[in-house]
Amino acid sequence: MDKIGVLPAQDLRAMTAKGQIRCEAPLVAGQVQPASLDLRLGHVAYRVRASFLAGAGRSVVDRLAEFEMHRVDLREGAVLEKGCVYVVPLMESLALPETVQAVANAKSSTGRLDLLTRTIIDGGTEFDRIPAGYHGPLYAEICPRSFSVLARTGMRLNQIRFRRGQAVLDDRALEELHARVGLVSGAAVISDGLGFSVDLRPSGTDMVGWRAKPHTGVIDLDRIGAYDPAEFWEELRARDGQIILDPGAFYILVSREAVHIPPTHAAEMAPYLAMVGEFRVHYAGFFDPGFGHAAAGGAGSRGVLEVRCHEAPFVLEHGQVVGRLVYETMAEVPDTLYGAGIASNYQGQGLKLSKHFRAA
Repeated sequence: MDKIGVLPAQDLRAMTAKGQIRCEAPLVAGQVQPASLDLRLGHVAYRVRASFLAGAGRSVVDRLAEFEMHRVDLREGAVLEKGCVYVVPLMESLALPETVQAVANAKSSTGRLDLLTRTIIDGGTEFDRIPAGYHGPLYAEICPRSFSVLARTGMRLNQIRFRRGQAVLDDRALEELHARVGLVSGAAVISDGLGFSVDLRPSGTDMVGWRAKPHTGVIDLDRIGAYDPAEFWEELRARDGQIILDPGAFYILVSREAVHIPPTHAAEMAPYLAMVGEFRVHYAGFFDPGFGHAAAGGAGSRGVLEVRCHEAPFVLEHGQVVGRLVYETMAEVPDTLYGAGIASNYQGQGLKLSKHFRAA
């Protein structure tokens, strides 16, 4: 019998061989992650009037005919402008068995650029959710929120995770796992997931994060370590353990706790909850097996928080719980862990901008 849980890298390669994951071009090195598959941009971006879902019984192509404004060729690279919405057919499509469903999310570097990237499908009524048995294409909806970006065919802005059955840990199972392996430094706050708080009293400095500047140049998504943070970000400082978030502003902060994802599990940052406050934390939500794991070079890694404030100014204070991690059981331990022999940019991280910026 097939095992319940999140499918590991070796299963994703097998699904590709079986044609359950279909690719316009062969998979590239690093595209298969420990518990997810990176998705690649296709050849064209459709500039649309508004974000949309296909809706039951309708295709994305049908809706593009309704909302398309113009097309942008990505093969030689093109600028996706801040504040605009684009839909890009992806190079991967699916022919899922009836026992496998999927969920998509932005990659870490995508989220840290405030580059809102969501997956839409034919007949879809939710972003980033692909039902069991889905046969059809995948599309990325891309909306640059803080910075205009230069994108090209083959770039990987979002990722997809496959699961069989329901493997989310309830609070009791999460407490037992924490007792065995230590999921977080310090006391664990467990309630519908593992709570985490914000660090606004870092040791030895009053710098607590960055705030995106409103008027900047374009970021070429292929250029790694190329940009001066000062050209795009303002340093954020707090001497009294609190900051006031401004509506519409985007911030990079860091969790107070060091997080650990053991090889037997995967995790996802839970969506924004209104009771937390007038802001959303962490647009890029997947944590792979091995993140912060000592055997994979981690020994605990703090979670970088991508924060956008909504309608009203909001006071954020040191140690305030701002979100939660939901843990799931892996169907099998992946044959490669995050940070262990693969290009993992954020293993052992603290407060850190995306990989496109030089170390501050």
